[in-house]
Amino acid sequence: GQQQAPQQQQYGYQQQPQQYAQQQQQQPAQQQQQQAAVAPTPAAAAPAPAVVEPDQGKAQPIYVDTQHDDMVHDAQLDYYGTKLATSSSDRTIKVYDVSGNSYSPNATLTGHSGPIYQLSWSHPKYGSILASASFDSSVRIHRESRPGEWILVKAFVGLHESSVNGVAFAPHEYGLCAAAGSSDGRVSVLSHEVDDSWTVEYLKDTPLGVNAVSWAPYGVGDKTENGEVQPMPPRLVTGGSDNGIRVWTKNATTGVWEQEGFNSTSPEISHKDWVRDVAWAPNVIPGRSIVASCSEDKTVIIWKQGGEDGDTTTTSWTPTVLNTFDDPVWRVSWSITGNILAVSSGDSTVTLWKEGLDGSWSQVSQVEDVAGGSKGDDAAVVGQQQS
Repeated sequence: GQQQAPQQQQYGYQQQPQQYAQQQQQQPAQQQQQQAAVAPTPAAAAPAPAVVEPDQGKAQPIYVDTQHDDMVHDAQLDYYGTKLATSSSDRTIKVYDVSGNSYSPNATLTGHSGPIYQLSWSHPKYGSILASASFDSSVRIHRESRPGEWILVKAFVGLHESSVNGVAFAPHEYGLCAAAGSSDGRVSVLSHEVDDSWTVEYLKDTPLGVNAVSWAPYGVGDKTENGEVQPMPPRLVTGGSDNGIRVWTKNATTGVWEQEGFNSTSPEISHKDWVRDVAWAPNVIPGRSIVASCSEDKTVIIWKQGGEDGDTTTTSWTPTVLNTFDDPVWRVSWSITGNILAVSSGDSTVTLWKEGLDGSWSQVSQVEDVAGGSKGDDAAVVGQQQS
């Protein structure tokens, strides 16, 4: 079924004065050669520079020449798959309009003074809004006011004390809200208020630095005595340079973010190096939480909590090693249905994985980055899966 566009809510955003610290930013000592793993989206077509030759029903990679002057760190399709945004060490964001098997440049967004490590689109009920996280310690919120014209909604300059490595918008039911993880060991939660202001809350995560953040999908709990269904409180998972992942919950009573105890049923299964990315899976089984994490240690681990035989009280997480790769793993991304995981690794490949009935994971597809390879990553690879 085709998804219907929700009615846009209009906000009186004020464009902020563009005041940037013109300080010389040094590149990180270890460049992140991140290939972008974009989860296949059944409801949307993927971008392509040219018409794809028809084949025997096999998924085809489509290459987008981004025209970036330096390494591409992230590529994100919006909710409908009609816009692609890429970010680079050249300090710019490029946005493309996508239609069928073609794409066209929409805009180039500037303003960051360092490499831009990650992007995140908001839900379309808030309009076409894009958040960007950068080495320059800031997060910027951009909005397309009319086709091809973008305004700066908010520049969180000096949001953190060092590089901001990841940013993610929350499920739209929680409002226009984003979380960002930084090398200063903190996570910031940025919330848009009804009076058009923004509030910032800080979560003290690992002192060694936060590399990635991901929101749990929106969910509802059991019915109360009067028959009302209460929404589950917002939850976040983070991946850090201490080789660990952490889960945070916003206390429904106090409104304060609290770190959950993270109990693993198999403590011997854990990451042995920096966790580069975390991705919370969409809801498939009620009461079950599934998180994927990937690391410099060349492994991807799937963590599951609750949902066994209707059990929603279990707080322990059960880890399973999806696979050990030949190179560090940079990104993990779930399909919109939550049953396929895209994995982006340092050998310039994107692999797609599916869980079998016995709980084991098997590879269902592979995309090799023949455009960029290991030399210059200025092409975005988008996987197109045919139903």
